[in-house]
Amino acid sequence: MEEAGMVARRGAFLGAAGLALATRLPGVALAQAQTAAPTLPYRPHTVTSPDGVVLSVQEWGNPQGPAILFIHGSWQSHLSWARQVSDPALAQRYRMVTFDLRGHGDSSKPEGDAFYKPAKPWADDVAAVIATLGLQRPVLAGWSYGGRVMGDYLTVHGNAAVGGIHFVDATTSAADPAAFFGPGVRFLGAGTAADQATRIRGTIDFLRACFERQPTDAEFQDMLAMNMLTPRHVRIAMGGRPTNYEAAWRALQVPALVTNGDKDQLITPAMARWTASVVPGARLSIHEGVGHAPFWEDTARFNRELGELMAQVAARRG
Repeated sequence: MEEAGMVARRGAFLGAAGLALATRLPGVALAQAQTAAPTLPYRPHTVTSPDGVVLSVQEWGNPQGPAILFIHGSWQSHLSWARQVSDPALAQRYRMVTFDLRGHGDSSKPEGDAFYKPAKPWADDVAAVIATLGLQRPVLAGWSYGGRVMGDYLTVHGNAAVGGIHFVDATTSAADPAAFFGPGVRFLGAGTAADQATRIRGTIDFLRACFERQPTDAEFQDMLAMNMLTPRHVRIAMGGRPTNYEAAWRALQVPALVTNGDKDQLITPAMARWTASVVPGARLSIHEGVGHAPFWEDTARFNRELGELMAQVAARRG
């Protein structure tokens, strides 16, 4: 086996021919055959949006349960929802679906404003996930920029296919920027800088601003790596989009929960209170001592209240 290892290492330098030789040695082919693909904690899917963007989608929990479709925020990925999809109580009862937004994570990252500036591409992504996976009136849970994506979807496609809405420190309006946005938004500019070192530093500062209760060093490293998967051209194209969603919020006729951390440095509780005031029957939940990520910082309460929203949706369905 030592000889096989030496030749295999040489094969790596010699290219395809060397690799083919190495794999014919005794023991090497057997070792390869015994190396199974890793077992994933989710059921993977790929969903193609009407404009050709391929979305990386993950399905968790009970495939027969009521559906929750989680929508993450700027520069993040489906991994943001790790503490929800791994919750045994939620996983036992609900079919939970996550996906990487266009330009994020493992989804396609095409260049050009046409893929990011209009509402329709984002709306069509949500519609494509719902249709491809056959989700029956899912609850949409949108964090931060995910609020814009939910607004895009409702504006373009309406709310007939939605069972409920969970606004999670969500961007829902820009009517009063001074009141609705906190000091942490200043880091978004550095996070789009042409200079790579500046962009990395801006991303670190932005990510720190997302938390009042900071993650561990290991968790932060994972989160930073996740954020850096979103390239500069995507970050730039996502900025400056209109937020004309008030009509869509006022037209909602489904159960809604508005969650916000009272220490959020990006989306202030004032935005959440405004959202709750315009969405008919919405419940407002302010998490004390929590920043922009209550699903991570105050997981037990967040998951419990998400379950309560799901129960409200189920009761309404009868």
